[in-house]
Amino acid sequence: MIGGSRRSPRRAAPLRALVVVAHPRADSYTRAVADAAVDGLRAGGHAVEVIDLYAEGFRPAMSLEERRAYATDEPLVEEQTRAHAELVRWCDAMVFVYPTWWSGLPAILKGWLERVLVVGVAFRFHERTGKVRPGLKRMRFVVGISTYGSPWSYVKAVNDNGRRVLHRALRMSCGVRTRTVWLGLYAIDTSTHAERVAFVERVRTRMAGLGRPRRARRTGPAQVQVPR
Repeated sequence: MIGGSRRSPRRAAPLRALVVVAHPRADSYTRAVADAAVDGLRAGGHAVEVIDLYAEGFRPAMSLEERRAYATDEPLVEEQTRAHAELVRWCDAMVFVYPTWWSGLPAILKGWLERVLVVGVAFRFHERTGKVRPGLKRMRFVVGISTYGSPWSYVKAVNDNGRRVLHRALRMSCGVRTRTVWLGLYAIDTSTHAERVAFVERVRTRMAGLGRPRRARRTGPAQVQVPR
């Protein structure tokens, strides 16, 4: 450039990522995918916190006490949900890793959304109109990573309800600049071991580059171990 200096591209700030995992088996393929997501995020220089819902014994059903407190100034009545809500407030990227069951979210994950993403955490009510307003405006990414027993064509036909909840309903509680990312492995029951390994590596690579320009998203090879 004549008469000036060339500026280097501005590097995006590291993310604070909250990874929420929903599968009852610690040796499951979903767990391997979640581990790859965490490894990728950390390799990309991002801070990561993990909530493993089954490992923590999370209760999905909202209690009567919680329902009565829902419209009060203190809707979170248990220590566990309060701790999870603090992690939601801390993060600027939420990553959900789960198997799609009955065309939707596992019950434990749906219950987590209902019990943790309450008023004052995920949304608020406008003082004058009473309308719902976003409470997660600082969120930079909402990421969904899921496996499906059915092929993509069937998933599309039944609307992929889990994806709609995360990328439409939850997205509405975020800011206008919040980006969504979806990674799915379809027809897993008939997939090959090589296809499952490739998906794990795809997840790791995509998470390592989350928030960076596409051209900067390449990472080195990794040894991938997944359940057969």
